[in-house]
Amino acid sequence: MARETGRRHALLVAAGILCSRVLGLVRQRVFSHYLGLSDAADIFSSALRIPNFLQNLFGEGVLSASFIPVYARLLGEGRDEEAGRLAGAIASILALLIAVIVALGVLATPYLLWLIAPGYTGHKRELTILVVRILFPGTGILVWSAWCLGILNSHHKFFLSYVAPVVWNAAMIATLLLFSGAGAERLIVYLAWGTVLGCLLQFLVQLPSVLKYAPTLRFRPDLRSAHVRQVGGSFLAVAVGRGVVQISAFVDQAIATLLGQGAMAAMTAAASISMLPVSLFGMAVSAAELPALSRMAGATLDDEARAGLRARLDDGLARIAFFVVPSAVAFFALGQVIVAALYQSGAFTSDDSRYVWAILAGSGVGLLASTFGRLYASTYYALRDTRTPLRFALVRLAVTVAAGLASALWLPGVLGLAPQWGAAGLTASAGLAGWIEFHLLRRGMQRRLGPTGVAARLMLKLWGAAILAALAAVLAGRLLPPMGPIPAAIGILGTYGTAYLVLTLLLRVKESEALTAKLCRRLRRSD
Repeated sequence: MARETGRRHALLVAAGILCSRVLGLVRQRVFSHYLGLSDAADIFSSALRIPNFLQNLFGEGVLSASFIPVYARLLGEGRDEEAGRLAGAIASILALLIAVIVALGVLATPYLLWLIAPGYTGHKRELTILVVRILFPGTGILVWSAWCLGILNSHHKFFLSYVAPVVWNAAMIATLLLFSGAGAERLIVYLAWGTVLGCLLQFLVQLPSVLKYAPTLRFRPDLRSAHVRQVGGSFLAVAVGRGVVQISAFVDQAIATLLGQGAMAAMTAAASISMLPVSLFGMAVSAAELPALSRMAGATLDDEARAGLRARLDDGLARIAFFVVPSAVAFFALGQVIVAALYQSGAFTSDDSRYVWAILAGSGVGLLASTFGRLYASTYYALRDTRTPLRFALVRLAVTVAAGLASALWLPGVLGLAPQWGAAGLTASAGLAGWIEFHLLRRGMQRRLGPTGVAARLMLKLWGAAILAALAAVLAGRLLPPMGPIPAAIGILGTYGTAYLVLTLLLRVKESEALTAKLCRRLRRSD
């Protein structure tokens, strides 16, 4: 029953993420249509990632890891009044902290840009500074959205928080369409203001539900509360760990600005695709499991609790693998088909599609490791251990920096390639670092819970089915008559998905059988 509940919660998270990510892809398509891989596209892509450091440092992942375990445990013990005081205190402290950091960030933007986008000079640099300063307050508001998510998830209300970014994407799309004739440089300034409006709307759509499910909120920065101190201690460790990951991403961004026009915009376009399976499956399962894992962990960890945690962890890993393995294979074998269908129109050309495909294929290297790592990290957080993931994140940072510099700046010259192709080396080297971090996380967890992970037999079935399905899809693509990118993608990717599902059913993969049974039940109900 607990596993079925976990699956249902993960499905709600995935449904919300799917809605927001699909609209995010629409936003990226509209963005690419008007701006392609131009200097203006580079500027906005870089500018959006700089203040996002604030959101990632204090937002969803950090708050979930530090706040949810304490808040959910209080709810599980029936201490709703204390839970309300904790949530209100955290909100008050965040408000003060974020206000100070946003103000400092706006003032320090020129200095931040020297570190994060050293390849931008002259007018390109000045316009990037302007856009970053506009965006900073909006990303501060997104931290409040993450606070809403933590409360709603703890009350097992998963869908709204993960579908809320739909309004953020909608605001950006509306801005692009309304001001499309303004010229590239003015368009990205208008888009920055539209993004801030979207951030505010994303917070406001969640607020009524938060007030409904947490009526005992008390907005006072109570630093003397033991629960607040517990969250604060975990928060600091997780924020440092998250900061290490963000530093790794910013190293990649800084290098990308040295690779020529379009590299930063192309990496952003590829990330919009590669993050889809990470969010839908890695984030969905991890977010849905964290409150339940936190309650199962309890104050002491006996043999029964270890067995329960291990079973829940392994079940989540198997569900992730079933969907992420074919995603990784698709990025390698069918990436150009995917990119062309999503972005190829207007200023975004077929050459741009091939370039983004190379970057997307590099992302496929560490796709499975990234999604597995999220669930292992959530399990550590449920056990109130935030230091172990931090240590492993530091290892990941070191590998990412060393391998990224070599892959992006040295390897293209050795292979006789243009510098811009170093962007593919950046994503591939980040994937390598992700695998190292994942193995460290798994080894540490096995010392606590015993053997964990996906059975080798199941992994062989999944990889074999995905590779055979990709071969069938490539063959289907060769047999199709000439047509546009979108109809071609429907035929090729439809073949791929169908072949993968059929092959995993023939191989008696439990996750495939469960998915098919659920689809059949839905069809019968609709009749």
